[in-house]
Amino acid sequence: MKNQRTRKGLAAVAVVAVSSLGLAACASDDGGSSNEVSGDAPGKGKPECAQLEQFGDLTGKTVSVYTSILPPEQEAHENSYKVFTECTGAEVDYEGSDQFETQLVVRVKAGNAPDIAYIPQPGLLKTVVSSGSVVEAPQPVSDNVDEFFGEDWKSYGTVDGKFYAAPLGASVKSFVWYSPKMFADNGWEVPQTWDDMLALSDDMAAAGTKPWCAGIESGEATGWVATDWLEDAVLRDAGADVYDQWVNHEIAFDDPAVAEALDRVGGILKNDKYVNGGFGDVKSIATTAFQDGGLPILKGECGLHRQASFYAAQWPEGTDVSEDGDVFAFYLPTTNEDNGKPVLGGGEFVAAFDDRPEVQAFQTYLSSDIWANEKAKATPGGGWVSANTGLDLNNLTSPIDKLSAETFQDPEAVFRFDGSDQMPSAVGAGSFWKEMTAWITGESTSDALGNIEESWPAS
Repeated sequence: MKNQRTRKGLAAVAVVAVSSLGLAACASDDGGSSNEVSGDAPGKGKPECAQLEQFGDLTGKTVSVYTSILPPEQEAHENSYKVFTECTGAEVDYEGSDQFETQLVVRVKAGNAPDIAYIPQPGLLKTVVSSGSVVEAPQPVSDNVDEFFGEDWKSYGTVDGKFYAAPLGASVKSFVWYSPKMFADNGWEVPQTWDDMLALSDDMAAAGTKPWCAGIESGEATGWVATDWLEDAVLRDAGADVYDQWVNHEIAFDDPAVAEALDRVGGILKNDKYVNGGFGDVKSIATTAFQDGGLPILKGECGLHRQASFYAAQWPEGTDVSEDGDVFAFYLPTTNEDNGKPVLGGGEFVAAFDDRPEVQAFQTYLSSDIWANEKAKATPGGGWVSANTGLDLNNLTSPIDKLSAETFQDPEAVFRFDGSDQMPSAVGAGSFWKEMTAWITGESTSDALGNIEESWPAS
């Protein structure tokens, strides 16, 4: 993942010129494998193994996986591979690293790429694909993604018209956290539109409660929380097409549509009547750790906190995160019904650096509804979800995970990946974070957006 429970992204990963590695030398021209299948699969005849039978008996084979997903989440991932081993006979060698984003590029350059990598940013995927070392996804994987994921998800695993990487896990960022008990005690209702949300904020302020609390401090990544706010607002105000143009710099970063969206965000985050519940004035947002940003809700010092589904892990141990519990979340309302139901989020993508049968089999398994449900069952404590429409919500134990899956599976949902993770690192992990922090502490909308526009690389 993108180390989602601690920060939005890591420091910029330079695009490196990777020499010919020969790692994909066994790949055929169409992305298929040149290796021959041998023997019957150990799981032949079992329904859950049906799609994997085509790869034959892989007993004694090993697939190496490299990822940023560390304990305690690592155990659930490894447990979710048991069906794969039972069906094929192959084993999975799992390696997690907190230096994944930088070390993956180093390993690729050194000719030591893993068989599989879980890549958390489309920009990083493009970087490693540009090295020539990533193998196109085999047809069964493409078929699974067509069946179980939307076109938007497939597009993020596609580079220059070629499909490389299937989606894996996902997170919803378009959530607002609140206290169901506080709402019930005050007769407040979950807002259905942005205007309803502002009216609710006014009611909270009139009742003596600061409506909003926020924190954007995150070490070297300070400011990322505010970028999420802007991305959500652009999606809601201007729609997905304009959002895509903005992310790809087909329109200027300081386009009027973007400025309007940031001013809308400012109507909340820079409104001293609304923030910063439990912490101080508007400027305190910049020095409040994002992990702490929503905690005043538990003390009744704040009513609302916009943050992703993964914020569930930040509530103190023992907090009841449910529809009638201590805290829960609702969908951040839209501002324009013509734009459908925009959903901002993040996730990982499965890229392969070899096309041996066992590697293709593992890719196929991870892109299937079988794996999505096995992973859900292997995560009884919650904290994981996928945009895979074959995921049975009954296998998710956490109410917030179920809400996330329902949001992804909503036919009206229009998903877009986190914008800063798609932008050049000098912007997405640099000027965008910096200028949003300056904006919170007093810089104008025009100056903040103008400075980011000027920072966009010339090529």
